[in-house]
Amino acid sequence: MELYFRKSSIATRKAMCEAVMQIDHAFHRGFNEIRLAQDRISEITGHEYVKVVNSGNSAILAAMNSFKGKILIPDQGGWSGFKNLAEYRGLEVIEVPTTLGVINPDVVEDIIVKHKPEALFITSFAGYIAEQPVKELFELCNYYNVILVEDASGGIGDNEGKLCNGNHAHMIVASTGSPKIVNVGNGGFISTGDNEFFKKSTYILKTLKADPITCVGIFNEVNNASSISSKSVEACNFIKREFKSSIHADKRGVSVALMVDEPKRVGYLLRQKLNVEGRSIVTVCPRYNRVLVDAVCIEIKNLDVQCMENDTLTEIIDIIKEVSGDI
Repeated sequence: MELYFRKSSIATRKAMCEAVMQIDHAFHRGFNEIRLAQDRISEITGHEYVKVVNSGNSAILAAMNSFKGKILIPDQGGWSGFKNLAEYRGLEVIEVPTTLGVINPDVVEDIIVKHKPEALFITSFAGYIAEQPVKELFELCNYYNVILVEDASGGIGDNEGKLCNGNHAHMIVASTGSPKIVNVGNGGFISTGDNEFFKKSTYILKTLKADPITCVGIFNEVNNASSISSKSVEACNFIKREFKSSIHADKRGVSVALMVDEPKRVGYLLRQKLNVEGRSIVTVCPRYNRVLVDAVCIEIKNLDVQCMENDTLTEIIDIIKEVSGDI
């Protein structure tokens, strides 16, 4: 079985190559490409203010520059950069107890009342595995004047409109590096409906800005986000139905997590059999970025969409069963 790691579309790669030559001969065009990318992201998120930066972590750092006090992050299923960058900024971090990454609004409300944080940082999908109740969390945060920051790297293009939606988040950050939903190899963005956040981070945003070539890629590749997102979710649902050990089997996700007794052994064997052009689509847990239990994650989001057809997915399922048994 041949599996392919997800790349930018051919049209996006061609546009980026053409932009290199054009920008070399017309410096002013670089600014135009940045503006076009930011306008396109604004259409996607619904936020008026957008800045394209050089990575997802840069977007998180810029967001955190708006805060001076306590911030909340999930106790698992978030992004490790939340904690690392908060510590770099000298912010106090409080972890919210979750159900394998998924936040219960009632639980976080008690923590908000007790600790009075400035912000809550979440990812659209807990560990890429399970959709967070983003709208409910936003309404709760809005009531208590807490800023909800959604890392929508895995949620861009959500065809249900629940994720990466400016009506459900005060700030949205995302990576457009490989192999994210919008995949141009590098870059990221931050969007908001309140320009005051950007005013607090003017210098950082200028320092971390993306180059025009990346912006050309984002402008083009974002058009594929909806299709990639929906196909990834459908593929995960197809696989999860086959395993009783699926974590959050009833929730949307772009990766599949399966509880196993020997995750290192199972993960090693799966990596041998699910080779994707020399790269891996298998993550071994416990791992903060996924779940803190014994499990293996099959990163469907990393696959090229041509590998998300039922015949290929059935082969993947058979390999998992062969390696791990009836899990």
